[in-house]
Amino acid sequence: MKKSILIIAISCGITSAFAQDLTSKKGEPILPEADDWAISMNVDPFFRYIGNAFNGSLNNSAPNTQFLHNQAIIGKKFIDEKNAYRVLLRIGLGAVTDKNDVINDAQTGQLITFPDVQGRVVDKRSSKATNIAIGVGKEMRRGKTRLQGYYGADAMLWVGMSSQKFTYGNLMSATTVASTVGNSTTTTPTTTDFNGAKDPDGSFSEKPQGSRIIQTKSGITFGLGLRGFIGAEYFILPKISIGAEYGWGLGLQMTSKGKTISEEQGGTPNQVAEIERKTSGKFAVGVDTDINESNYGQASLKVSFHF
Repeated sequence: MKKSILIIAISCGITSAFAQDLTSKKGEPILPEADDWAISMNVDPFFRYIGNAFNGSLNNSAPNTQFLHNQAIIGKKFIDEKNAYRVLLRIGLGAVTDKNDVINDAQTGQLITFPDVQGRVVDKRSSKATNIAIGVGKEMRRGKTRLQGYYGADAMLWVGMSSQKFTYGNLMSATTVASTVGNSTTTTPTTTDFNGAKDPDGSFSEKPQGSRIIQTKSGITFGLGLRGFIGAEYFILPKISIGAEYGWGLGLQMTSKGKTISEEQGGTPNQVAEIERKTSGKFAVGVDTDINESNYGQASLKVSFHF
């Protein structure tokens, strides 16, 4: 009898020694509970920056924060401590305008006296992009300690499109006329090469062009993704965890035809005209690890906040 009591006491002592207290010193619960919300963000940039700080490299990029899954907002709503609904939302609307000074072709041939220089005109490129994604999922969790495993599935839809518009300071003419009074015209105006490498001063290079793009429109991209996932996270503080997630799924994506409009000169007699060309659409399908919108669910180190 005494031996049995001793064995039970030792067993209870060992269990207590290895048991984890799932509340803080202030009595706060460590793990998520029913009705909790959660958001996640990628912390790879922080660890990359810390690692680079010791590798002897210069000009390491400073860390930044971004929502997990390539700028998509990931939220969770816990039904109870073991089950949660997941919501993914991305609404991306962007517009960028690049400007570049080039020489004024109309002044070519004009007598310019030092210290005056040939005048400049401005080329401009305006770019717009739209990326919208929405998804829902269900997450189930396992584990009774700070280390929690989870698994589930997500479904997502996304749409994207982009366009560019170009305006140029130098006009394209059907004829080349050299002048000494500053009213030259040319079939190959000096034009910014927006797709080329930049000069050391940060400006775009320029060159004569007999054909140049004035507008592009991509096709509209529609996608559908179905994905299963599994992951694990460790709660380092009450309601704050670090973990990683891996997934496998099916991705379908279709892009409609786009178009490119260019300004060109040619024909007999020579003339300047706008030429429109269609660009081909495409269809893609794949089954792979995390094949989805912008590698949605890409395995990475993440931190999650529950509240």
